[in-house]
Amino acid sequence: MKLKSLSLFLCLLIGTIEGVSQTRKQTNSRPINAILWQKTHFAKGVLPPFSFDYGGKPSRQFIRNWRYTATQVKANDANEQRYLYTYTEPTGGLKVECEVKTFADFNAVEWVLRFHNMGKANSQEIANVKACDVTLAYKGEKTFNLHYAEGSHAAKSDFSPQLRQLAPGKHFYMRPEGGRSSQMLMPFFNIEAPTARQGVMVAIGWTGTWYADTRQLDAHRINLATGIERLKTYLYPQEQIRTSSIALLFWKGENRFVGHNRFRRFLLAHHSRKINGQTATYPVSTGFNYGDPSPCNEYTCLTTDYALAMMRRYKQFKIMPENFWLDAGWYKHSADVEHHKNWANTVGNWAIDSLRFPAGFRPIADEAHRLGTKFMLWFEPERVMKGSAWAVQHPQWMLDARGSSNQEDWTKDGEHDSFLFNLGNPEACRWMSRYIGDFIEQNSIDYYRQDFNIEPEGFWYANDKPGRQGICEIRYIEGLYAFWDYLLQRFPHLLIDNCASGGRRLDLETTSRSAPLWRTDYHYGEPVGYQCHTYGLNLYLPLHATGTLETDRFTFRSSLGAAIIYNWKITDARQSVYEMRRCQQEFETLRPYFLEDYSPLSGNADITSEAIWLAYQLLRPIDNTGYVVAFRRKDNPSPTYTVQLQGLKPQMLYTLTNIDTGERVSRTGSQLSAGHVLTLDQPRSSLILRIEGNGQKP
Repeated sequence: MKLKSLSLFLCLLIGTIEGVSQTRKQTNSRPINAILWQKTHFAKGVLPPFSFDYGGKPSRQFIRNWRYTATQVKANDANEQRYLYTYTEPTGGLKVECEVKTFADFNAVEWVLRFHNMGKANSQEIANVKACDVTLAYKGEKTFNLHYAEGSHAAKSDFSPQLRQLAPGKHFYMRPEGGRSSQMLMPFFNIEAPTARQGVMVAIGWTGTWYADTRQLDAHRINLATGIERLKTYLYPQEQIRTSSIALLFWKGENRFVGHNRFRRFLLAHHSRKINGQTATYPVSTGFNYGDPSPCNEYTCLTTDYALAMMRRYKQFKIMPENFWLDAGWYKHSADVEHHKNWANTVGNWAIDSLRFPAGFRPIADEAHRLGTKFMLWFEPERVMKGSAWAVQHPQWMLDARGSSNQEDWTKDGEHDSFLFNLGNPEACRWMSRYIGDFIEQNSIDYYRQDFNIEPEGFWYANDKPGRQGICEIRYIEGLYAFWDYLLQRFPHLLIDNCASGGRRLDLETTSRSAPLWRTDYHYGEPVGYQCHTYGLNLYLPLHATGTLETDRFTFRSSLGAAIIYNWKITDARQSVYEMRRCQQEFETLRPYFLEDYSPLSGNADITSEAIWLAYQLLRPIDNTGYVVAFRRKDNPSPTYTVQLQGLKPQMLYTLTNIDTGERVSRTGSQLSAGHVLTLDQPRSSLILRIEGNGQKP
């Protein structure tokens, strides 16, 4: 055996023993190497890290006897490897393709499964599909910590960090509600082996009803199974379907935040929108005096003249945003308040209201561009009100349903008030793609905002054919990705703002194509809730935003992030232009740090209470600078709060500067990590500390 071949053989053997195994009980004391993990777990003759039943038999009984191929595919960069593994039934019927990517720079591996019926007859039943079926083994563990987060449900607790401690024989099952991928629960979590000081970050890519079942098998092993919850179907001849995708990022370090921060950077590098090869910057936005005046709602009373006047007013006062945002209520019939019409019950009429915008949106977009900013427009094309233009003109593309968890959407006769536009129909998907694309081009729109205020799960269930459970959902989600990919390819500088009733469609697939600029529909502008949302969501997603209605420090700082929406009423005499400018300057200073390392400093207890302090840290390791942002809420009795700063170099001297008072203190990294006292004399107040490491030892 040649030396190089022997070396590779030994590496693979070590990777199998030291790494993760589905069939053995070896434990792992060294960090898992993602490249070796991929090579061993997708090797010929090995049970792959996925499973399914075919014709009533589990894949572990037959898949090692199927025809196997491994083909290396051209990757995007030097740190990425791509392989296509195929497992084909000996008779040439079913073929399972697994597209695998590994990322050496982040020690991560991800894959997606596709089932393809190559035969001339219907396939046997495919069921119990686990797109990920992996057992992790670690040395010295008795319990594992599962760190996860609430999803969005328009509550103060949205995205709150959660902890579930597992024990041998115990498991935790997760799924979203209503068919939207981050409604109630997020498809991102961290499995921590605390004794071994390592773990794995998990991300699921499926914008429908995914599931994740985390089960501790014994003192050392934990199994992770994920997939699409309702998939149980046969395939027609030559038919192909895809499943949910999965990403595993292996980490080792002092604490779990090492994993969270590596994962955040992984998303920025490999699962975020790129423009000219660079990670896209999502904009600072403002609207046109939201909901003004009564009884208008959203932008049902906006006109071209008023929009132009507002934009010029922002320019006059030198508070220009990067983007002007026109939300719901611009289309036909939405302004007919006398007949009880509003923005919500007129979707499906996707033609511009020519009475209010006689020349379309081109004058508004042109003015935005003249002023040096961008223009974004809101759509909700998937929800189609019955009786609207799309519903009448294209009935063959409408999905109907009966029964839903959201009874507000149903009539007394048991009928839903809306259709679901069938993106799973290829003809319909192509038509919508061209329609929205042409609309964007004709009106010179820079950014596209897509909302989704409907729970699709019931529509999918109602339209599955007998024996084809889950197919309607799969085709629909495949169509959604095709639609977004079409827009992003047609418009290389386009950004997609992903709303879905505020942050209810966040997963690995959508983060690759979009970002949530309105992350929750929780009570607009309430600062304590916004603090909670930042605190929890930052653990997983670096790119997200929310709005701010006031300029006082406590409220404004509650909305800090990688982007922001200024919802200030600049026609209100109570608003100060000078305070707006101060807020803008403060935001621009902190903004880049939300893409750096993030550490929550207030633990995992109930973060929604009015009686606590809440604090978090942003740190840029490359130059040892960062910020601490802290809030003392109105019912907290203590003017002081001790935090333990994270990720500092023990022997380095750091200077902390209070940006409000100018007060400065210097401490070593080890001192600040042991505990630093924050002080705020007044309840309902905030502070920001600038962190600067000067590289000198005391």
